[in-house]
Amino acid sequence: MHELSIAVSIVDLAQEEAAARHVRILAVHLKLGPLSGVVREALEGSFEIAAAGTPLESARLVILETPIVVLCPQCQAERTAPSMQALRCPDCGTPALKVLQGAELQVTGLEVEA
Repeated sequence: MHELSIAVSIVDLAQEEAAARHVRILAVHLKLGPLSGVVREALEGSFEIAAAGTPLESARLVILETPIVVLCPQCQAERTAPSMQALRCPDCGTPALKVLQGAELQVTGLEVEA
């Protein structure tokens, strides 16, 4: 379950930022793509475990799930792929050679209280 090590890293990062800015973390905002290899539910549970006994114990993990966006070589346009198993243009069916979005695992913001 690599989600626990990811959650520990997120908690560590947020704690460092909180200490540097002398604030309390209320929420950690995260972008998560389906190609990241991270299971949302496992990460949410792991975050609770990792935050237990730390200043982030009552903080929320707010996850924004991003779609898979590909560049269609035929249409020359960005398209949302139908699924992880079908990385192709939903309009013309051409297989996508380039994934533009969907592999994110990124802390995008912290809600804080002074």
